Amino acid sequence: MKAKNFTLLAILLCAMTANVNAQARKAPRNEHRRIAQGVKSGELTKHETKTLVHQQKEIRQDKKLAKADGQITHAERKQIKREEKIASRNIYRKKHNDKDRN
Repeated sequence: MKAKNFTLLAILLCAMTANVNAQARKAPRNEHRRIAQGVKSGELTKHETKTLVHQQKEIRQDKKLAKADGQITHAERKQIKREEKIASRNIYRKKHNDKDRN
């Protein structure tokens, strides 16, 4: 019985890990879609768009640098996640301020 419970627990943990990894890979594409949608709807000005795109580029560069030595440390991962969270918040704020392209 214990072996069965352990197997179920292992399967559950693997499924949860796979889900988290899939979400992590989707984040940059999702941010790009959010920016593009903001441009299309007129919620983002040219300057706001330029700022947000530049911020996404910096995050990609940071990820590339972190992967350069073959291993991303806990501190690097934490810093990248923080940058992504700030960028996401900036997208929301810039899309919902009173400035528009029109």
